[in-house]
Amino acid sequence: MPSKVAEGQERGWIIPIGGAEEKEKENSPQILQRFVALCGAGIGTGADIVVIPTASRLADTGARYERIFGDLGAGRVTAMDFDTRRDCEERGRLDRLESATGVFFTGGNQLRLSTMLGGTSVAKALRVMNASGVHVAGTSAGASFISEHMIAFGEEGASPTAGMVRLAPGLGLTNRFVIDQHFRQRDRLGRLMAALAYNPFAIGIGLDEDTAAFIRPDNVLEVEGSGSVTIVDASGIQFSSMDTAEEGQPVCMLGLAVHILIAGATYDMHNRFASAGTLSTRKS
Repeated sequence: MPSKVAEGQERGWIIPIGGAEEKEKENSPQILQRFVALCGAGIGTGADIVVIPTASRLADTGARYERIFGDLGAGRVTAMDFDTRRDCEERGRLDRLESATGVFFTGGNQLRLSTMLGGTSVAKALRVMNASGVHVAGTSAGASFISEHMIAFGEEGASPTAGMVRLAPGLGLTNRFVIDQHFRQRDRLGRLMAALAYNPFAIGIGLDEDTAAFIRPDNVLEVEGSGSVTIVDASGIQFSSMDTAEEGQPVCMLGLAVHILIAGATYDMHNRFASAGTLSTRKS
């Protein structure tokens, strides 16, 4: 469950990224630049970021993000892999993690994150840190892992069918939304809708590649990046056949609200209200 925000404090931003974000400085990596700036705002030594590459099987993932964030002006960057659950209980690692102003989860396999970190002191520390003002971002698998309800895997397709998605517990920074990533590129609308048929309370957030949802402490989502964010709101659902559909059968869902947001648009998750934001002030 999400940690409670203490009186007088403000929760840190939560930043799920759809994967394949622009990384190189010469190509204007807006998402990562904004994350670094957010983590270093008002701090003399600059952003202090811990990168957690546990989801990845590639040996150089952590080192690559160390270089990327360093090039973008972070004051200190440490890649901290957790290869075993025992690693998640080491006091030295926890001390370094708890000193960070920002934490970044890389892509890979989200089930590796949940099975390695779930229920450990690291997971508990991350929830407390975010509730105390530390910003947490994740890309691709790292984005899926951030919320309490995590899409573990599923099938492609634009329409929901019974059994096309499997859910697992995530990190639990929030229970307000469920994330899917590489959204348009991998045709994942159907599985996000299927996930919401199981739990209409949550808001579905589908993130295109090189696109992020910067979720403020007041639960307003701001879109950043070159693609779009698909918001699926199932709170007003009138009917769902998920409970009677057999494996592989299409599911009827009535009353869904769908919003397509691009950079500059916002979504208030508390009031469930979408706005064109800065887009509405542009001159044609």
